[in-house]
Amino acid sequence: MKTRTLGIGGLEVSAIGFGCMGINFHRGEALETADAIALLRGAHDRGINFFDTAEAYGPFTNEEIVGEALAPIRDKVVIATKFGFRDGEPGKGLDSRPERIRQVAEGSLKRLRTDHIDLLYQHRVDPDVPIEDVAGTVKSLIAEGKVRHFGLSEAGAQSIRAAHAVQPVTALQSEYSLFWRHAETEVLPVVEELGIGFVPFSPLGRGFLTGTITDKTEFSSHDQRNNNPYLSVENRKANAPMVEAVRGIAAQKGVTPAQVAIAWLLARKPWIVPIPGTTKLHRLEENLDAVDVAFSPQDLRQIDEVFDRIEVHGNRYATATQAQVDRR
Repeated sequence: MKTRTLGIGGLEVSAIGFGCMGINFHRGEALETADAIALLRGAHDRGINFFDTAEAYGPFTNEEIVGEALAPIRDKVVIATKFGFRDGEPGKGLDSRPERIRQVAEGSLKRLRTDHIDLLYQHRVDPDVPIEDVAGTVKSLIAEGKVRHFGLSEAGAQSIRAAHAVQPVTALQSEYSLFWRHAETEVLPVVEELGIGFVPFSPLGRGFLTGTITDKTEFSSHDQRNNNPYLSVENRKANAPMVEAVRGIAAQKGVTPAQVAIAWLLARKPWIVPIPGTTKLHRLEENLDAVDVAFSPQDLRQIDEVFDRIEVHGNRYATATQAQVDRR
């Protein structure tokens, strides 16, 4: 597996990480714990060393599974987790008070079975807590050896700059894919200027770019994609040209649509590290093969020309969730 560096602090990670959320949260029925552990260890066996979790995934249970899976290889992996929701539950609102950050960090250390967190993200910017106080608290945790690097998730440009001035931000995590490209105008120029790595979640458009989801697909009652406006039945129909365009590129390259979506992100910048998630080993292997798919500058220009003509229908979040996304 090729590696990439996030941030000016030199955090080296596999070029593709593993988004752990879906193994037991947000994507329908949870994997059995033994199966989830086998999948995570299988990911490491295949070259992944960068694993992304959060206290809110469950809450808490995702970190416990990740901790159990990675404990035997702890010195060989980079674990990222997150704080930022009241009691670890997004539905209860935001909470990034310094005392809460410390409480989450201590809990995460126990659940992850480790003495340090490699990358600690603020999951969402809390408008009621100055971002300087958040960064200062993480800076103290870094000084104490409990945290190695500081990250932000779904933060706006102003918040990124203000936090970075207190404690250098190693990585920004936000949604970014061929399907959802708002980061290009809102935050990518800022993180490039400041030397911050970028970690796109949902690099496959929550599975839509794989071509396996159509307007006939029925998500399970536990699958949060039921609440994504751009994946409503009518918007899946309206957004079908996006999938057809990816299929066309895949056919030209002799690869799969998923590999096109991931390889496109890797080709954008050398400091972009996507974190696709999956519950299936064969899909994991398919995703990893994207590192060998090359796009030339001319290829990228042609892809832009195609996708600039395709409109995305629907927002990515329901109203309540969208309200938690920082736009400062």
